[in-house]
Amino acid sequence: MPDSTWRLPDGMEVWKADTDIGYAEEERHVRANDRIYNEKFSYADNRIKTSKYNIFTFLPVNLFEQFQRVANAYFLALLILQLIPEISSLSWFTTIVPLVMVLAITAVKDATDDYFRHKSDEQVNTRQSQVLIRGKLQNEKWMNVRVGDVIKLENNQFVAADLLLLSSSEPCGLCYIETAELDGETNLKVRQALTVTSELGADIARLAEFDGEVICEPPNNKLDRFMGTLYWHGNKHPLDNQRMLLRGCVLRNTEWCFGLVVFAGPQTKLMQNCGRSSFKRTSIDKLMNTLVLWIFGFLFCMGIILAIGNTIWEVQVGRAFWTYLHWGELLSNVIYSGFLTFWSYIIILNTVVPISLYVSVEVLRLGHSYFINWDRKLYLSTRDTAAEARTTTLTEELGQVEFIFSDKTGTLTQNIMLFNKCSINGTVYGDVYDDFGHTLDIRERTSSVDFSFNPLRDPNFIFHDEGLLKAIEAGEVCVHEFFRLLSLCHTVMPEERNKGELVYQAQSPDEGALVTAARNFGFVFRSRTPETITLCERGRPVTYQLLAFLDFNNLRKRMSVIVRNPEGVIKLYSKGADTIMFERLHPSNQELMCTTSEHLDEFAGEGLRTLALAYKVLDEDVFGEWSKRLLYATTVLDTNRDQLLNQLYEEVEQDLMLLGATAVEDKLQEGVPETIACLSLANIKIWVLTGDKLETAMNIGYSCNMLRDDMNEVFVISGHTSVEVACELRSARERILGHSCAKLSTAGKSILSDSDSVFEETIIAEYALVINGHSLAQALEVDLEQVLLEVACLCKTVVCCRVTPLQKAQVVELVKRHRGAVTLAIGDGANDVSMIKAAHIGVGISGQEGMQAVLASDYSFAQFRYLQRLLLVHGRWSYMRMCKFLCYFFYKNFAFTLVHFWFGFLCGFSAQTVYDQWFITLFNIVYTSLPVLAMGLFDQDVNEQFSLRYPSLYRPGQLNLLFNKRKFFTCTLHGVFTSFILFFVPYGLSLSAVRDDGSHISDQQAFAVTIATSLVIVVSVQISLDTNYWTAVNHFFVWGSLLMYFAILFAMHSDGLFSIFPNQFPYVGTARNALTQKSVWLVILLTTVVCIMPMLVVRFLKKDLRPSLSDKVRVLQRSIRKQGPQEQSLRRVRRTSSRRSAYAFAHQQGYGELITSGRNMKLASSGHSVDNAPRDGSHTHQIEPTHKGSSYTHHIDPALKDSSHTHRSGPASTNSSHPHTADSSPDYKSRTHIVDSAPKESSNLIESVLGDWGFGEGAASQGSHAGPSGSTDAFGGITGGRSDSTEAPGGVIGGPSHRTDAPGGVTGGSSDTGVEYGEDQSSVSEIIA
Repeated sequence: MPDSTWRLPDGMEVWKADTDIGYAEEERHVRANDRIYNEKFSYADNRIKTSKYNIFTFLPVNLFEQFQRVANAYFLALLILQLIPEISSLSWFTTIVPLVMVLAITAVKDATDDYFRHKSDEQVNTRQSQVLIRGKLQNEKWMNVRVGDVIKLENNQFVAADLLLLSSSEPCGLCYIETAELDGETNLKVRQALTVTSELGADIARLAEFDGEVICEPPNNKLDRFMGTLYWHGNKHPLDNQRMLLRGCVLRNTEWCFGLVVFAGPQTKLMQNCGRSSFKRTSIDKLMNTLVLWIFGFLFCMGIILAIGNTIWEVQVGRAFWTYLHWGELLSNVIYSGFLTFWSYIIILNTVVPISLYVSVEVLRLGHSYFINWDRKLYLSTRDTAAEARTTTLTEELGQVEFIFSDKTGTLTQNIMLFNKCSINGTVYGDVYDDFGHTLDIRERTSSVDFSFNPLRDPNFIFHDEGLLKAIEAGEVCVHEFFRLLSLCHTVMPEERNKGELVYQAQSPDEGALVTAARNFGFVFRSRTPETITLCERGRPVTYQLLAFLDFNNLRKRMSVIVRNPEGVIKLYSKGADTIMFERLHPSNQELMCTTSEHLDEFAGEGLRTLALAYKVLDEDVFGEWSKRLLYATTVLDTNRDQLLNQLYEEVEQDLMLLGATAVEDKLQEGVPETIACLSLANIKIWVLTGDKLETAMNIGYSCNMLRDDMNEVFVISGHTSVEVACELRSARERILGHSCAKLSTAGKSILSDSDSVFEETIIAEYALVINGHSLAQALEVDLEQVLLEVACLCKTVVCCRVTPLQKAQVVELVKRHRGAVTLAIGDGANDVSMIKAAHIGVGISGQEGMQAVLASDYSFAQFRYLQRLLLVHGRWSYMRMCKFLCYFFYKNFAFTLVHFWFGFLCGFSAQTVYDQWFITLFNIVYTSLPVLAMGLFDQDVNEQFSLRYPSLYRPGQLNLLFNKRKFFTCTLHGVFTSFILFFVPYGLSLSAVRDDGSHISDQQAFAVTIATSLVIVVSVQISLDTNYWTAVNHFFVWGSLLMYFAILFAMHSDGLFSIFPNQFPYVGTARNALTQKSVWLVILLTTVVCIMPMLVVRFLKKDLRPSLSDKVRVLQRSIRKQGPQEQSLRRVRRTSSRRSAYAFAHQQGYGELITSGRNMKLASSGHSVDNAPRDGSHTHQIEPTHKGSSYTHHIDPALKDSSHTHRSGPASTNSSHPHTADSSPDYKSRTHIVDSAPKESSNLIESVLGDWGFGEGAASQGSHAGPSGSTDAFGGITGGRSDSTEAPGGVIGGPSHRTDAPGGVTGGSSDTGVEYGEDQSSVSEIIA
């Protein structure tokens, strides 16, 4: 077939592809409303598929996946061997039935999981969309949408595909979208159609005639980039990302819009960022595959030994019997006889790895999954959401996690901003005091301010300090100006849906929280035009003339507005980062600035996001002269335009008068800091991967105590080129290793180590790494990824911001590939799906960003704090139980099977079995299956409270200590030893044993019954010793299995069964004759004692001389249980961070221009009178002409001249004990904090009482940053505080710290993430002192 060639409208050839082999797409050509033309390119339709199977591929694909397990392939080969009668001494059904059961159970589970994926796909694919077909709008399913279709979207609808915006209901073709599914941000973003297409409006006829052609880049995963050109009516129109609506976005605050489908289905940018579903296997599964190969090799060796023995025996002894056996010539060949014997023993000895092992493993995993589903402590009643284990194959790997990759928005935070406190003219508002002036903790039942007087209030706004409302009612001018500033200086757009129902569309949650606070206190922002802002001040409508809007950017870190009030006074209102604002204050503000700065320190110490507010009265003449220069700067076509504007902004924003500061809480999800602190003590590294801006991510890091003031350094990697990134990473590595080398050399230690993880533990200082998305893209290249990983692993905290969904998955893959550690990814939005799929374990939070993350996850629950219980309780127990189960299972099966090996030396290597066939069949299915299942389901080394209290108990799972190749070797040796004793002790005693009547007792069947009974009793005693936590189920299964054995044994050897099935049960009375003899029971007792005592002695000595952490905690648990329950009081202590947040973290530059240009405002007003507002302003900064002037005159509002700087009574307004020092540099790379090197004296009660056990050993490595004079126990408990504090046994201790900069979180006493048990003996005055 000839090549097909498509050309640009101007005739230039752009793409050539062979239609026989498909298109290697280099450019995309899309013609509107022309399906025939677009179908030539075979573009993907809009159907998505996340499922793995269909009805035709399920059986072959699923069987292929299952036979990747070496054991399944092994049993299939064994089944084939058993079908050969010459070598099989066991029936074929003993293998095929269990194998089919295992395959069927696994297949049903996989089919169920995939069925739900199919349902999810169908739910998405069958959503309705309005498509323009043959000149009419028709409802079509999403999966029927094609590239080139024009579709209509309505408010609050999801975008069906990647669209080129054509027109909208808003002025100038604007529309607002929410991109939470793409980047996790819930703030609104603006998209604008081309002018030529926005004129199409909602005219269906004109839209149907639209035949423009888009030539653009091929499908890719770049969410922030789009390049293309629209050709229409002979003209070219450039296209970029601002013209595109991507699938996964939600249309907001826009009645309707029309778009042209450019990418559909799997080719959309959202789906391009979604990783593929992969078959996840645990590390234990992979290890078992290796062990099965080892066992198979061991089996072959035993078969070869026994086959050689058979050949030698046949030559030396067996040849004499050939005449009597009438064998053929072939069977009389000793070599052939040895060959047959080899395969016969392979079949007989196959029970070293019975198929029941895999059935039992699946049952255990299913049980562990149900325990997660049934856990009431993982249930969130407010949302009626329970935890769900969406897979049953990964439960034990929850106990081995080393790295957690977490999203921020919706995962760590609720993305809800709350106006928490403020400082106005030197007075703090927001705290609640008792009658004695002491600060009270604010709880749900604490009374709040009654805003019922305000009909325009937001009913969801809550504030507890009545003093602020009283100050407003008293007419305090500073307070009025404070809230007037908040209601004027912002980029919020109001929408009055019903009368009195005011809804704010805020670009950032910060802005929304501040404007809402002003609204509730009586300064209601009602409406705006390009030239005016209308407020309702205490019930009175007031219109301000907007003269200029000085927009925010990341360099300025502030925004300002210049307005003229109804009295004709021109004022500049400004808000921004305190370090920026304080530099621009009038000298007369020095005293107020110091007071406000102290308040800001208090706010920052509580993890609040702060802004400083200031104003300035402008002279008419001065403003008129400045406005002319601003008008010139806004119209100049020069590359220095932005620089000129910044200079003018800087000029007017000087000599400001300070009003105060706001403190907004970026509300974390409940328990997030405590969870992160506890997981850190479990040696789990938490990396935050977020699409938010750098400052947003860093602020949340400080709020969660992942970043702390006492860290030695926070490295910010922000290079744009690979060379810059490489230099920054290598510099960070040199600074870390250089500092650590110095520390270690002074301590006389060496940093060299063969193990990376051991080397990382020698890093004494603490560092954090923060890296931007564009820098991360360079760092993930092959030549830099090792450096990135090395630096990241040397840091305690890693934060990646502005990352795409694909980059999240790449970071996870990097750690998986090079570290070999178990990874867990947790998120709540579609932008987290690829990360969740890439990690070993994916956890979805059923939050407010849809269910895509949950549907792609392995486990789901409602809040991040449940991760602590999932890992430290369920995960650790599951891992511990699975390891004990496997150790015991291999032990008992080696003990059971190798008896045949020893018997072979006494039976002429004839492949005869010691036990009868029924015992072989029932041993693993009936006699020993239930006790080991009970242990694997219910066993606990310590209870859940101690599992959470001592996170270091999680460490053995990360190091894979409980089941590894060494443990397997130990178990097999134990089994070999037991099998040797089981065979030779009864054999030696049976040689000379006689019955009570003097007759010989050593017939083969009596010997088999003796060994079988000894075996069942020995393994039952062994599992009793292995079980730490006895339940009624354990007792029933262990002792019930013993009774079941004897009942079945006597039944099979009874006269009744023989009379019914004489061929199947020929050994009548054997059990009765053997087990009625005292000598047989003495043999069984002696065998049991000899098998059990050596292991009992070894365990006793190990626990006494080298107890594990689990052993120590278990003893402590028993001692506390004997003492009886003790009451524990739980108290939150505040974090003492001195870091202040910068301005408007989610804010973007450009909204000021959008507002003042009027392009985002509808022509019809919302009903508020703005008659006096001029209408001729269309440029960026609206300037009101004023009188000429040649100099600035600083005006101070007369009403504010005599305002006193007062403090309200109570601790909140007490001056700090340390002098205020303003951090004037926001550069985090230069910040260095020296760790307090004062000697720490231990007063830990656990150490003093249980010191003989070595509880105090390794405190520095097990604990986490004990505060001054504090101590950290070996359990990894959270300790810190004064030297005279008394710690409750095993408690999580916190207390007052002597340092004012004590680290927050798990270590400092003054931490809002610390959790303290016991009575608080300190007072506020002690902390200040």
